[in-house]
Amino acid sequence: MKFSKLFEPIQICDLNIKSRIVMPPMATQYATEPGLMTEREIAYYAVRARGGVGLIIVGAVVVDENLGRVAPSQLSLDGEKYVLSFNDLANEVHAYGAALAVQLHHAGLQVATLEVTGGRPPIGPSETPCTYLKDVTAKAATREEIAAIVEKYADAAVRAKRAGVDAVEVHAAHGSTLVANFLSPLTNKRTDEYGGDLRGRARFAIEILRRIKEKAGRRFPVIYRLSGSEFVPGGLTIEDTKIIAKMLESEGVDALHITAGHIGFKESYYYTYPPMAMPRGCNVHLAEEVKKVTGVPVIAVGRINDPLLAERILQEGKADLVAMGRALIADPQLPLKAYRGRLEEIRRCIGCLQDCGQPGSNRTRLRCAINAECGREREYKITRAEKRRKVLIAGGGPAGMEAARVAAARGHDVYLYEAASVLGGQLLLASRIPHKAEIANLLDYLTNQLEKLGVAVVVGKEVTPAVVQDLQPDVVIVATGASPLVPPIPGVRGSNVMTAWEALGWRNSKKKCGNRVVVAGGGSVGCEVAEYLSQDGRAVTIIEMLDDVATDMPYSAKFWLLETLSKRGVKILTGHKIEEITAEGVQTLDKNQTKSFVECDTVVLALGAIANSSLAPSLRTVVDEVYQIGDCLKPRRILEAIHEGYRVALTI
Repeated sequence: MKFSKLFEPIQICDLNIKSRIVMPPMATQYATEPGLMTEREIAYYAVRARGGVGLIIVGAVVVDENLGRVAPSQLSLDGEKYVLSFNDLANEVHAYGAALAVQLHHAGLQVATLEVTGGRPPIGPSETPCTYLKDVTAKAATREEIAAIVEKYADAAVRAKRAGVDAVEVHAAHGSTLVANFLSPLTNKRTDEYGGDLRGRARFAIEILRRIKEKAGRRFPVIYRLSGSEFVPGGLTIEDTKIIAKMLESEGVDALHITAGHIGFKESYYYTYPPMAMPRGCNVHLAEEVKKVTGVPVIAVGRINDPLLAERILQEGKADLVAMGRALIADPQLPLKAYRGRLEEIRRCIGCLQDCGQPGSNRTRLRCAINAECGREREYKITRAEKRRKVLIAGGGPAGMEAARVAAARGHDVYLYEAASVLGGQLLLASRIPHKAEIANLLDYLTNQLEKLGVAVVVGKEVTPAVVQDLQPDVVIVATGASPLVPPIPGVRGSNVMTAWEALGWRNSKKKCGNRVVVAGGGSVGCEVAEYLSQDGRAVTIIEMLDDVATDMPYSAKFWLLETLSKRGVKILTGHKIEEITAEGVQTLDKNQTKSFVECDTVVLALGAIANSSLAPSLRTVVDEVYQIGDCLKPRRILEAIHEGYRVALTI
């Protein structure tokens, strides 16, 4: 009853789709360096098809291997040798009732390395600086080159159709493709028929659509992905996109996929890769505007991680289909769980972007912070253990909770001890930061799973060798986390000094935070604590030894956070080292050995963490099998905690 629209079938041209949930195109980097589909990639998509998604769109498939690649390990359809592997994928996806499309892609200005172009400059609509290659200017495409690339798109579509793929999507968004480069006035400075006004800039996109329809057939569905707005002064606006949408509709486009942003500009980047700071459904209003002026199905996208939100978007008529990308990376079974009313079992994406939100240019393979199985679907499967064992887990943070979940799901008797009064560890601290509240979704999921699986949870009790001797487990998994690093800076033990962890909980602490704050350390923790403390109007200064801050954050999250700090007046001093802390403030030294003094009431230490590693060695004489996971090995991210918890529990 809750999902009368979400699981309603829909038709795109002659293609029947069983539900309104779309898995949008996302680069995986699972392909071989020549661009061939791998078994790893097929398994990745097959699991999502089995989970109940309506339409899967395979991301960024190269149409021109000479000048159109972002990076070497990118799927390709520029040649006959690629057809069979796409046929294998189509057969797998169709076996579970899902429809399959491939996104046709030409990198244009987005080429990440001259290795993929044989040293030649990339191609663009005009002589324009490349997005990723410093000091490299793209060559303006000639009319002959434009015609040849149009033919490349059509040939790739024909190969996709021959492989059994149901539709193609032309990527024309984000400033990250040649088609987008032609559409945008930011990058198209041509004065011929492929430039100038909006109709001229759209000519290339229209010619591609016409040629695909001519060669693949009028009834072969073609989707266009457009940025509803580039959110950059002088860039495409929603009014421009509405006109482009109507042009494409008049030429026979079958659906429109409305996203946002331009990756070439920091102030726009986070619309393309929305971090958890962006509101859920952040780009849906753009799809709604396009839907008002077109009659073809419109797909909405932008931090849609909840089936209830997806249903509401459809019920309100803002779109015809909803793209749930990272949501399906985090939980491939989200559609089936929603359909069966098991909403509490959904592992909701937290929007962290840790290894899923960067473009393919960084050459890291797609992983999910909260789903260790992502990209390893063939080898990572939770099966019943051959022998039931008694497992004690020391520590109830993300690593320990995930280890408990997987071990219990395999049939072991699991005991989870947490020294604090509640589970969660650093998840609790992180979720207090205003824009990171959705981290609590992960804690809720893990807590529900432990209860469902019958894990014996004991809070307020620390694991010691004596506890282990009393319980007599077969296996101990140590997940005792880390503690804040307090370096030997003169004055660091003063009453006006607190750690970042204490600052996040200062309202419930004996230590009070003053109105003028210095945050020592400009990594992600320091910058996020500065955001947290500045929301109440405090004057906050970040002091960082390096030349940049937030270098450990995904680009999108970093750009949003730095913009927020700037709006709140947070000062950032880079290249400064804190030499002494006094009751009045901090003494710093810059790279030129110039001293300065920053007055403040409170100093917050965000200078890293140290592993709580002492327990494991003390247990090795008490029990035969002892494992360490998460921050007690080395302080890192949620991703490493979850993945190590999963992996160890899978082996015992």
